[in-house]
Amino acid sequence: QVQLVESGGGLVQSGGSLRLSCAASGRGFRLDTMGWYRQAPGKERELVAASSDGGNTNYATSVKGRFAVSRDNGKKMVFLQMNSLKPEDTAVYYCYVDGVRTAELGMPAFRSWGQGTQVTVSS
Repeated sequence: QVQLVESGGGLVQSGGSLRLSCAASGRGFRLDTMGWYRQAPGKERELVAASSDGGNTNYATSVKGRFAVSRDNGKKMVFLQMNSLKPEDTAVYYCYVDGVRTAELGMPAFRSWGQGTQVTVSS
């Protein structure tokens, strides 16, 4: 079982910055893509940023140039640096990982989610 624990959400004024962290724990897995989704009230969950194990990154158009995703493979962590925050960035942010259970027969793929952390940007 892969568990993800997030931290770093909170309340910030428009134009401010926040850094989200997410740590994966457990054994017998390989982490491939790590990243972040968000869900605002009344809206669908959307991909914010993702980082592949090869170092490629992709971002939602709305956050390009403001957010940066990074990861520490040794610590099994993924981060989201959010700068120039806007009220429309207000949402619950969820980290996720796509990986492979290397300790199981057939090495099945999996996706795990964090519990979510609230980010609120005031105008």
